[in-house]
Amino acid sequence: MGTTPMAEHDKGRAGAVDLPSLDRLLGTPGFQAALADFGHTQVVAALRSDLDARRAQARAGTLTHDALTPAAFGARVVATLTERNRATLRPVFNLTGTVLHTNLGRALLPEAAIESVMQALTSPANLEFDLATGGRGDRDDLIAPLLCELTGGEAATVVNNNAAAVLLMLATLARRREVVVSRGELVEIGGAFRIPDIMTHAGAKLVEIGTTNRTHAADYRNAIGEKTALLMKVHCSNYEVTGFTKSVDVAEVVEIAKPHGVPVAVDLGSGTLTPMERWGLPHETTVQETIAAGADLVTFSGDKLLGGPQAGMIVGRKDLIAKIKKHPLKRALRVGKLTLAALEPVLRLYRDPDHLPERLTTLRLLTRTRDEMAAQAGRLAPVLAKSLGEDYTVTAAPMVSQIGSGALPVEQLPSYGLAIAPAGGKRGSGRALARLEAALRGLPYPVIGRIADQTLWLDLRCLEAGDEARLSLQLAELRA
Repeated sequence: MGTTPMAEHDKGRAGAVDLPSLDRLLGTPGFQAALADFGHTQVVAALRSDLDARRAQARAGTLTHDALTPAAFGARVVATLTERNRATLRPVFNLTGTVLHTNLGRALLPEAAIESVMQALTSPANLEFDLATGGRGDRDDLIAPLLCELTGGEAATVVNNNAAAVLLMLATLARRREVVVSRGELVEIGGAFRIPDIMTHAGAKLVEIGTTNRTHAADYRNAIGEKTALLMKVHCSNYEVTGFTKSVDVAEVVEIAKPHGVPVAVDLGSGTLTPMERWGLPHETTVQETIAAGADLVTFSGDKLLGGPQAGMIVGRKDLIAKIKKHPLKRALRVGKLTLAALEPVLRLYRDPDHLPERLTTLRLLTRTRDEMAAQAGRLAPVLAKSLGEDYTVTAAPMVSQIGSGALPVEQLPSYGLAIAPAGGKRGSGRALARLEAALRGLPYPVIGRIADQTLWLDLRCLEAGDEARLSLQLAELRA
């Protein structure tokens, strides 16, 4: 029978087995497609490894006849190489309820940015070439005029991310000098990015003022001395202090700093370039408001509320930006052509804020209506329920989502999605949910949800209409 373990055949050495030769297998029709797809080197290496595995099976007495056919060898080699060559960075369905999810890539780029990146990928571009003079150009010049137009800053520069922007600013302007920051603004964000640590690595000395919950104008005045390089305010991006609190706004800090000639810097973090409340979202301080309040420098991210690629922007006084651009770290932290190609069209969208929700993906996801998501949930719930059978209950349910990545940390958005729970409240329900969550992550197009309160939640806020059919097909095949 084809599944009967084979006996070893003695071919003059211990453990030898009558296996087909590598060359013979490579010459069979079943390997031609593999050679075309993966190349001779990879196929030969995988086939040798598979032959070794069959020898080991023979020694163990577990090798079967049907494992030795050319088709069987070909199928195993193709499966091995397909898995080995699968991209590590893969698209997923973000059904966590967090729109700007740091671990899932934050902002999704709009079509205008995608087209621009594709062009930059396939054509030479004037990255550092001045088309007007024919001489060498500055890559910041591709973005700076637009940033200044949108923010009111005199000058601008772009680096890899907002942490890099803060580091570069401090290293340039505050090395071996003091930076005054309220204790209530000494934030730590994801990845253990801490303002005090950035100060240390930039060579600046942190001067803490006030208390965790209350800082007064007098605290800033009393902290200014001969070694003060900056008064700095930091956006409390991922927490909120409530109750008996006091803080000093940017405009008042500017007035305190002016007589001493000390610049005021604001790390705005998740910077936005337009008032969010016009679309029913909570207010978030904009870069324009911060510049208008008198801040000399403002740093902010490109891939958060701005809705663009990962980048860190510094806008503000022309003389200070010029110093920052000359620092050796600027070259180490600069962005490449793909980031610039994506960022410019995103910024241009802000010239027409009336059409921003239609064209900027991040804003479109944030402003989706609960009715729209509820309709999706109504269509998907029976598909998933049929796939999971009687082991789980699937309900279309209201839920709440969040903006994420440090933007408005306590604000929640009304949402809708699928709530999945083990049927009958059986023992081991936590393990059952963990298995299901892992199965969803293991799909060809992984589905990422969240487990809370003995329920697996699939929030549909980030599921756009064009992706619903693909998700539905995967959910239908989940049991298999």
